[in-house]
Amino acid sequence: MAPSALAMILFIVVPIGSILVQSLFVEHERVLVTVENCGPFGCTEETRVDTAATAELRAEEPLGRFNGLGTYIDRGHLAVDELAAILSDNAGPGDIAARVMNLPFYKALAFTLAYTLLVTPLCMALGFAVALAVNALPRLAKGPVIFLTLLPYIATPLLGALAVFWMINTDGIIGATLQAIFDDPTLSLQASPMLTWITLIVWGIWHMAPFAFVVFYAGLQTVPADTLESAMIDGASRWERILYVTVPHLKPLAIFVGLILLMDNFRVFEPIIGFSAEANATSLSWSIYNDLNGQGGQLFGSAAATSVLTTIGVMILLTPVLIRTWRGAGGRAA
Repeated sequence: MAPSALAMILFIVVPIGSILVQSLFVEHERVLVTVENCGPFGCTEETRVDTAATAELRAEEPLGRFNGLGTYIDRGHLAVDELAAILSDNAGPGDIAARVMNLPFYKALAFTLAYTLLVTPLCMALGFAVALAVNALPRLAKGPVIFLTLLPYIATPLLGALAVFWMINTDGIIGATLQAIFDDPTLSLQASPMLTWITLIVWGIWHMAPFAFVVFYAGLQTVPADTLESAMIDGASRWERILYVTVPHLKPLAIFVGLILLMDNFRVFEPIIGFSAEANATSLSWSIYNDLNGQGGQLFGSAAATSVLTTIGVMILLTPVLIRTWRGAGGRAA
């Protein structure tokens, strides 16, 4: 186990520890100096950035200025003061929700959770249904159908999102068709946050369902034929065989697929970039990207804090599934 433990320490523990430390620091403010410029018409004062002093300060403290948990509770993250002010106004639930959604972290968290909690079960259900359908096909037809079914997952996520984006654009085949059907030349799937969310969720299901399909299809090949034949002899219908034989047999695979999809969907990023949906939908991963590539410079401390909060969110989502799996394994062992 030593090589595996060493690899986990180097590539998991050390990076996470580095992010935790970086999240406690913020970037140094630029050192400003006031200089006096004198000319034939008098003297004026001008404020400039002292690049030499700024560089020296950054060299002395490369991690930045220690901020403790200040980054976690500022307006760009948990927004503790802002939430307290909103809740103290005694406003209605709708107004409170709208004001909370204006806070960048909670806006990103809302879409991330909605995307994860909708795409994950729908992907699993669709993948299982497609696996059952393909498993019932004649042998010669299975190969081509499996290949076509896997195409959305084989495509690079960013390229796949761009391709679909071009199709749903007002000049694309899907966008133009919708405008013709509803006789509305201004109709656009990017016209509102709700339509944008729906488009991204549909894309996520289309892109990730093949993964669930291929795992469930492989699992269907291991279902005991004797058990199925016994159920048929006892008069069980196809639906009853699926419900009482196939589904219990595939339960461990379903847990595995659910874990992978939860982790992957909670890190949703590529479709937001591909669909240029930043105005209506942002995710936690997109917030990290924005901190590192924003116009105000690279905000390493802010990106690290969002990364830590994202990791905590993934752990919270996975905890119920892991506890259930642990209890199931203990019960079988007993």
